[in-house]
Amino acid sequence: MSNPVMNLGHLLTQTANLHPNRPALTQGDLSYTYRQLNQRVDAMAEALMGLGLAKGDRVLVQSRNVPQMFESMWAIFKAGLCWAPVNFRMAPGEVAFQGADCDAAAFIYEEPFQVHADAVAGACSNLKAVICIGEPRDSELSYDNLVEQNLGVEFQELPVSYDDMLWLFYTSGTTGRPKGGILTHGQIAFVVNNHLAELVPGVTFDDASLIIAPLSHASGLHAFTQVAVGANNVMSNPGSFDPVEAWGLIEKYKVSNMFTVPTLLKRLVECPAVDEVDHSSLKNIIYAGAPTYRADQEYALGKLGPVIVQYFGQGEVTGNITVLPTHMHTAEYLEADETGIGTCGFARKGMQIAILDDNGETVPTGEIGNICVKGPAVCAGYYNRPEATEKAFRFGWWDTGDVGRLDERGLLYITGRASDMYISGGSNVYPREIEEAILSFGSVTEAAIIGVPDPQWGESGIAILAPIPGQEIDIDALKEHLSQELAKYKWPKRYIIWDEVPKTAYGKMSKKLLKEMLEEQGLL
Repeated sequence: MSNPVMNLGHLLTQTANLHPNRPALTQGDLSYTYRQLNQRVDAMAEALMGLGLAKGDRVLVQSRNVPQMFESMWAIFKAGLCWAPVNFRMAPGEVAFQGADCDAAAFIYEEPFQVHADAVAGACSNLKAVICIGEPRDSELSYDNLVEQNLGVEFQELPVSYDDMLWLFYTSGTTGRPKGGILTHGQIAFVVNNHLAELVPGVTFDDASLIIAPLSHASGLHAFTQVAVGANNVMSNPGSFDPVEAWGLIEKYKVSNMFTVPTLLKRLVECPAVDEVDHSSLKNIIYAGAPTYRADQEYALGKLGPVIVQYFGQGEVTGNITVLPTHMHTAEYLEADETGIGTCGFARKGMQIAILDDNGETVPTGEIGNICVKGPAVCAGYYNRPEATEKAFRFGWWDTGDVGRLDERGLLYITGRASDMYISGGSNVYPREIEEAILSFGSVTEAAIIGVPDPQWGESGIAILAPIPGQEIDIDALKEHLSQELAKYKWPKRYIIWDEVPKTAYGKMSKKLLKEMLEEQGLL
């Protein structure tokens, strides 16, 4: 085996041995100690091996934040398999695409997503097992029954190398087609240590972390750090986010740290409960995933004190590009540039940032260019996407697809995006994907999606539509169509119908031109 490393699943084994009776996972009335959690994880790892899965096989997972979702990643890691979680909000066709793209060998899903399970089963030709969290149907297996049948097994983690796949982190590109960023055992071991050093310094087994964002994304990465030190992972109810519930959990479990996106942080600090509960235990509230306005930062600081931490990252670089720690949330560092957005911090330890032009040359300090990075946190490329991988690694750096500048202190400012992508509620939204879905609806002949500022979600989409001549666009019917094509967070918030979508003199659709026209007509 070349370059052997610790199987990341061993983090849980180590903590269970060291702190067996400490609380590990809490949701509602359910609470597991680290010994109990590790026993359940070992049982599921054994079950997966018994289903004929082989090292490196991808396991697709769709679930809300329930205990089995948390367990599944550790079981899959220990078994030498690759965790391929999807956003639980996704439509059946989207989940099926990702399952087929990674050639999933098994699908673990939560019972409310039966339609998605049917779509995955129809799309994945090499599927060996469908495992239901809840009541399984014919030909499906019960997650909890598999655990019960194998309790008592002390599973030995499979040996792995640095570059062995751990997690396929799916993210869309400028074409809107999801790509799986390959996160490896060696890479994530670096990230865990870096997060403990710079995002949640000093966290120990006496701490508790609140999980309010989907585990399928950055919240799952944040949980690695908590397991590594033996902290309690407190999960809110798996339904929609409730800030009142969140504040109650913070007070009850003396939560010291949590991962959020700016949308959730804004809802937390604007909730009246922030003034009604004791949240003095908070040390680090991490927010990332979208631009954050200075006014929102100031409001959060006024409500919480100096406990907020910002980072800039992306799935392919595992949230590990920059950090703006608590002590730098001051006017000295947060002075906004002309866009109204302040810095997102300095390069993480072990990471390097360069601002390059389109020829791969470094631009002078303060000038805008492509934000590119290198370091151990960068993924191993895209699964089965050699051309996309080569493009991302152009010039020997990982091209983030964002544009920005560095000041003389090395602080990074994100000033735009290389594509038309926008970020709504912390999730990337790619206009072309939505436009294609809308154009598959019969009466629409042209469609353009533009991201605009939104006081609640950070950014949201406006759809400019043109009907087929002689037809009318039924917006309610269009929304029904989109419900089968796209996750709801990708839907445009507003729809504007014109006879045709304006174009430039060269006959091209220009998002810049459309924004200017919307602004002139007072439609923004």
